[in-house]
Amino acid sequence: MLYCISIISCTKGEKKRVLPFIGHYDIQFKMVDGKEVEDTIYPKIPAFKYLNQDSIMITSQSMKGKVWIANFFFTSCPTICPKMTSQMKRLSVLTKDLTDQVQFLSFSINPTIDNPTRLRKYIKKFGIKAPNWYFFTGDEIATHELGDQHFLVNARADMGSEGGYAHSEAFVLVDKEGYIRGMYNGTETREVDLLQKDLRKLLKYEYELEIAE
Repeated sequence: MLYCISIISCTKGEKKRVLPFIGHYDIQFKMVDGKEVEDTIYPKIPAFKYLNQDSIMITSQSMKGKVWIANFFFTSCPTICPKMTSQMKRLSVLTKDLTDQVQFLSFSINPTIDNPTRLRKYIKKFGIKAPNWYFFTGDEIATHELGDQHFLVNARADMGSEGGYAHSEAFVLVDKEGYIRGMYNGTETREVDLLQKDLRKLLKYEYELEIAE
């Protein structure tokens, strides 16, 4: 999938931006003080709701005010998912000081199998203790569309792939306003370390929080 990356500089009175915006964007024109100016419109993650591992319905609105780190997976995945989950677990431990600011989201792309009970077993298997990590299950087609069209990751049924599904290894960094600000290979330690660095940079400089980089 092709997508655009835009780094915008700041002018007086604007919020400082230290990470790029990722995704297709539109240019709109509007009149300001009698002059026509360009306004760049970046895509946001749309509203969604899913059951989590505790059978609680979670909405995107209920997680507003946090930075999200998201991936798409399925519990019976025989290839990259175990690596991704292990790396996400490592990241959750490294960012324990940011629990109030960060929400981890793992969307199952095979909800027929991945009901809440199955998700809890998966969490136990990996020894995951993070209180700010939701494993989601919901409508399969809607989840695939959410991944492909909005989180910009491949997530679909594919009988030619091992396990019957094809999906990206990406971890997606989404800011508090719902904009994608980074994409990282979730199977690579170096990439996940970069994600942690960018996450801290985002919180410190764009949200002006006193945290360690």
